[in-house]
Amino acid sequence: HVQLVESGGGTVQAGGSLRLSCVASGFAGSNLYMAWFRQAPGKEREGVAAIDNAGSATYTYAVQGRFTISKDNAENTLYLQMNNLKPEDTAMYYCAADFFNLQLSRQYSSWGRGTQVTVS
Repeated sequence: HVQLVESGGGTVQAGGSLRLSCVASGFAGSNLYMAWFRQAPGKEREGVAAIDNAGSATYTYAVQGRFTISKDNAENTLYLQMNNLKPEDTAMYYCAADFFNLQLSRQYSSWGRGTQVTVS
């Protein structure tokens, strides 16, 4: 069972930056596909960015050019660099992982508890 722990959320002014981290543990091997999702109050959880084992990334249109997903396989850590943040980016951000390449599908089998991002 994969455990995921996110960190790095906070409150920032519009135009600012934050870097989220997600540490994965409890699994063997390196074939772990990971992604970031977010959920704002009253809205469905949406996929933000996903990365495969070759380092190829997929982004939802709203964050293209502003967010960058990356993964340190040696440290089993996923990152999300968020630049030029906007108030509409305010949400709880979740890390997700699976052994299948699910990209931005919500069918990931493992989820973290989330880290709050607030943009004022």
